[in-house]
Amino acid sequence: MTNLRMWVAASFITAGAWAAVPPQAATANRPRPAVGSAAKRVTVQPKLSDAQLEAVIRAKFAKSKINTDKFTVRVQGGVATIDGKTDVVQHKGTATRMCRTAGAVVVNNRVQISDAARQRAAGNLQEGRRRVQVKRGDARSAVK
Repeated sequence: MTNLRMWVAASFITAGAWAAVPPQAATANRPRPAVGSAAKRVTVQPKLSDAQLEAVIRAKFAKSKINTDKFTVRVQGGVATIDGKTDVVQHKGTATRMCRTAGAVVVNNRVQISDAARQRAAGNLQEGRRRVQVKRGDARSAVK
């Protein structure tokens, strides 16, 4: 019983201490930017040169299934630009991810998706979510 009384007393004391702290006091120690100062931009430098990065990206494309789309890649200042056309919607996102994992700082993806691919994707959305249907054979029986 004394443990319960001590716990209740401690909780009231801490609750009162927190209530006594004004809300401005919590933010008073934070440094504030000077009025009218512009935010500093942090520039990220690529780890590879532009030519090396472009070669790595092309090698990644050559190893993957998106090689059939024949995307073109240019790298300038660590920024990769992808051009081309595709018949598979997912290839556009895959190309972006491959450039980022290769080390590109920014990716400008200008890949155009064909109308047929857009219609297939829209049809899949309207069809709804596909679920696995399990077909059972004979009813399960007890262990013999």
